[in-house]
Amino acid sequence: MTHKSRGQPSNHSVSGGIREYALELVRTKYADFGPTLAIEVLLDKHAIRVGRETLRTWMIEEGLWLSRKQRRSFHQPRLRRENHGELVHIDGSEHRWIEDRGDPCTLLVFIDDATSKLMQLRFVPSESTESYFEALQGYLTAHGCPVAFYSDKHTVFRVNRRDAKGGSGMTQFGRALAELNIEILCANSSQAKERVERANRTLQDRLVK
Repeated sequence: MTHKSRGQPSNHSVSGGIREYALELVRTKYADFGPTLAIEVLLDKHAIRVGRETLRTWMIEEGLWLSRKQRRSFHQPRLRRENHGELVHIDGSEHRWIEDRGDPCTLLVFIDDATSKLMQLRFVPSESTESYFEALQGYLTAHGCPVAFYSDKHTVFRVNRRDAKGGSGMTQFGRALAELNIEILCANSSQAKERVERANRTLQDRLVK
């Protein structure tokens, strides 16, 4: 038995004119937008309603977006912790957050490893011990003590000079965490920080826009 709709356009299909218009807008105005953000802007500013996966497919076909397979990295990801608060990634993202309306600044980002939830965000002039102490106070006030923080090898978290004399080989920030019984773990590679780096890229894309 043959369905009566065989050979007919789908009831959910989008006309070619809308496809071309949407792609032209993405190409000329929103070339650095991902499909998820692009559909929101197309609907809000241009009254064009199109599904996310439909737009994603169009953008991939036109070379405006790379598929997950094309963007896939080949390092083995570190397994997530099982519980909220067990491990919290901390990092600073220097960027022109307010574009040309002011100087570049840094966003300190605290993100939970188990849930990928943003726990603390704070704009500061730069990554410094003082700025991290302020962000730490905000985190502890709101959420209490985590089991461990996961960071890069910035001098705020680790003494990188082999000939350093005096002290216990710990930074001021490290000693404060030790007093709070919070462990500090330093990543050995940029791939190990992929979760917080991915969050930084999303924030740079969305917050600026």
